[in-house]
Formats: sequence, structure tokens, C-alpha cells
Amino acid sequence: MGIYINLGNEGFRRIRRSEYIDKSGLIAVVNKTLFTEQSFSCVTRCRRFGKSMAAKMLCAYYDHSVDSRSLFEDLEIAKDPSFEEHLNKYPVIYLDITNFTTRGLPHDELVHTIQKELSAEMLRTYPDVVVEPGDDLMTVLLKIAERHNERFIMIIDEWDAICREAAGDSQLMDRYVNLLRRMFKGSNTAQVFAGVYMTGILPIKKYNTESALNNFIEYSMVTPGKMASFFGFIKDEVNMLAERYGMDFDELVKWYDGYQIGKQPSMFNPNSVMRAIDNEMCKSYWASTGAFETVKDYIQMNFEGLRDDIILMVAGGRCKVDPTGFQNDMSIVRTRDDVLTVLIHLGYLSYDWRRDECYIPNREVAGEMVNAIKENKWKVIIDTLERSEQLLQATLEGDCEAVAKGIEAAHDEHTSILSYNNENSLACVLSLAYYYAKNDYIMHREFPTGKGFADIVLIPRKNVDSPALVIELKYNQDADSGIDQILRRQYPAKVAEYTDRLLLVAVNYDKKTKTHTCEILKIED
Repeated sequence: MGIYINLGNEGFRRIRRSEYIDKSGLIAVVNKTLFTEQSFSCVTRCRRFGKSMAAKMLCAYYDHSVDSRSLFEDLEIAKDPSFEEHLNKYPVIYLDITNFTTRGLPHDELVHTIQKELSAEMLRTYPDVVVEPGDDLMTVLLKIAERHNERFIMIIDEWDAICREAAGDSQLMDRYVNLLRRMFKGSNTAQVFAGVYMTGILPIKKYNTESALNNFIEYSMVTPGKMASFFGFIKDEVNMLAERYGMDFDELVKWYDGYQIGKQPSMFNPNSVMRAIDNEMCKSYWASTGAFETVKDYIQMNFEGLRDDIILMVAGGRCKVDPTGFQNDMSIVRTRDDVLTVLIHLGYLSYDWRRDECYIPNREVAGEMVNAIKENKWKVIIDTLERSEQLLQATLEGDCEAVAKGIEAAHDEHTSILSYNNENSLACVLSLAYYYAKNDYIMHREFPTGKGFADIVLIPRKNVDSPALVIELKYNQDADSGIDQILRRQYPAKVAEYTDRLLLVAVNYDKKTKTHTCEILKIED
């Protein structure tokens, strides 16, 4: 068993000893690409979404130095016609690029060290192959392939670690990309590799508008293609885990669901789900990364109103985004769309490709966004969020005067950012004002029976002993007419499907006096 070649199956064996959600269908997808023009795959997803786990699974399946049948015979892949054809049939080269970036090597030695160490191990494994002093890594691999008449499977985990750790070092980037191009885009590539599978956070770097390795099929958080179902946990998988371990499924949804990845409408952060199960507690398991520290600087620069977009998303809204212009390089972030695209790749935003919109997926990530806002010292927003708990309590207590003052304060604070010039801005300000309520409520900004964007309906979460809230903010009317309008629109009947306790909250904004008034009506069966 080597360091880089034929590592065996112990990595995946350890995974199988743990709670394992079957993602072996990925192998069938990769099998179909072997020895074809599509045999180069780059699968990029955010941290803690199972990149390394998938890489270890592929190593165990393809490695011809071990027998891995027992690890796979009860999994989905065993039912696929390609299972027997490729099981343990190839020499496998595995590189985890973080093993080089974390050594503290000088930047100008990184690429040379990768070539030197891998070439040395290949020659120890194949001592009968004769090489010349000037032979580079690709020449060594080619001579081995010709001598032994076999093709390699190469798996590179965290391929972009160099790009992220040495962002801004263009010479290193060029050397590294040239190494990859030498191996995977040369005239002899097909003679050496049966297939190549790379993982990372960022897709392959672009030069101008074209990928540096344009023969790779890329599957990312923006364009996951047929790999979408392998990016995270789907609802059925999480529901099964919740039942098995006595966890509250609704809590897992609130904290970790919300990613739309390709055609998969509802994906969970797998690492956070498993840690919540292990700790028997839902909370944030998302630790800020060095990459996000960099992104916060761009948020503060407020490209093209970016800060306002972040605030809108914290309030539960969505923003338009065009991810196609991003160079896939953390050191080249020049526009609002670039920043939002980075946040999508890092998992801080989810991307709806049908609408070209992005949004904050769940409570775990929302908390990190709020932390970013606090670190960037956006005092106006921080004050609103901190007063949000008081506003919810005043609403539940029926304190009309306090509710009116609380919403008036939010209005005054955000007029410059989210002005009262349309109903969507109204809803955004209300959502920010009631941000704290998201702990115990599911917030609906467009309730099924409503006829306006400004209506906010809060449905209590499972096991929360609180009434539902219907909140309506009107212009130049009186709060009583707002209550009448809520009743006319038959909100109580619709909300009764969820709970028999309801508070109707009508707030009126008088443009002339710039004041708010409030009425609250309690309805109980």
C-alpha cells in the first residue's frame, strides 16, 4: 500500500463502519465515462458536503490491489450492470492537494514537490521501468502505462487547494495549471488514463472565458448536472435518519435544508446533519473559513449595491445573479455577481438556476451571514436584529403601541436601504423586524390565499406553543381597516389548517405624519 498509488480500501472501510448514506450510484455515473471523451470529471461542491468521502469510495472501488466486494455488495452500485466490469480492475493514483499546501512549503516548490514525490513512488512501485534524468511526471506515467499495458484511474481531492491557499500568486497558478494540462490535455493522455476524477470547492480556473482544462466535464454548485443527487442528503434520507435516531425531522429541515442543487429541489448539508445526530442537538456546525473572511471584505465594498442584496436575503428574500462571468479564482472578484457566485460555491447561498436567483438556504447559514454583518459593523442592521426579539414578544403580548414603535424604528432605520417605495420593500422591512421569530416560526411572505407581497404570515413550528401571526402593513389607512382586510381575505380560515390560535396584526403607516399605528386581534377556537 502506497502513499499516492494503490492506497487500498481502508478509507472507505472506515466510512462503512460509520453511519453511511448510500451514494454509490456515483460510481455508475463515473463508470459510463471511462475510456470515453467524457472520462475527465471535476466535481466541485462546498466544504463538508462529502467530497473526500466520495473520493475514498472511488479509490476503494477501482483499486486493483485489494478486494472490495464486501464493501459494495449491499449498496446501490452492486445492482448496476457495470459493477463487475470495473470492480478492483485499475491502478489508482490518489492525490490530496491539501497534503502539500499544509506543509508550509514555499510556493515555488509546491508543483515541483508534487511531481517529484509522485514520480518517485511510481518508480518504486514499477522498478522495471527505465526513465531518463529529465523525465517529468507525465513521461514517467506514460512509460509505465506502455510497459505494463494498463491505464490509471487518477483521483485528485481538493484540486483547488493551491488556488485558494495561494490566491494572487499568478506564477504558481500557471505552473500548477500547466502541470494538470500536461497530464490531462496532452496527446498521450488517453494512453495513460482510463478516467480522472477531481474534487474541489471552486470549478476549474478560467482564462478569459474558457476553462483552463476544457476537456473536463464540470459539475458544480451552479451546474451539478447528473451529479446533483450525490451532492448532499435528500429529504427521504434525512427523514430515515431522524426516525432511526429519534431526531425531530422538522428541526433538521429548519437548520440544514434549503439547498437547491440542479434538479434536486431540497438538499441538506450532510456533515451538519450527521453531527446533529451524533450530538443529539440541532445547532450551527458551520465554522467560518478563510475564504469567507476574504469574501466579507468584498461585501463591505458594496459592489453595485451588494450590501443591500445581502440584507434582503437575510430578510428572506432572493437576488438575481449571473454566475457565468466569475473566473473561478478567489483573487479575481470584481463585481457583485462574482461575490454572490463565490458565496454559492462556498455554500453560503443556494442557487436557483431556473430563475437565476440566489438566497440563504437555512438557519445555520443565516446565522453565519448575521455574523458577517456584525463583523462588518453594519450597525443599522444589527440594531434591528437585536430588537427583533422585543418586537415578537410585544406582538404576542398584544402591546399595540410597542409593536407600532418597533416597526416604525425598523422603517426609519432602513428607509435609505430598503425604502417604502413598493410592497416588496415593505415585506422586506417586516421580515427584518421579525427576524427573531424565525427561531420558532416558519415565515411566509406570499401566503397561498394572499393577494399582496406585504403580507407576512408566521406559522409556529412543531412543538412551539405560540399562536400563528398574520401581519399586514398598509399605507394611509387605519389599523382597523387592516384587520377588516385580513378577515375579508379569509386568512384565519387558511391558517386554521395549522393552528387554532391566531393573532391578526394590522399596522398602518401614515406618509404625512410618518408614524405607525397598530391593532391586534386575537382569534381562538
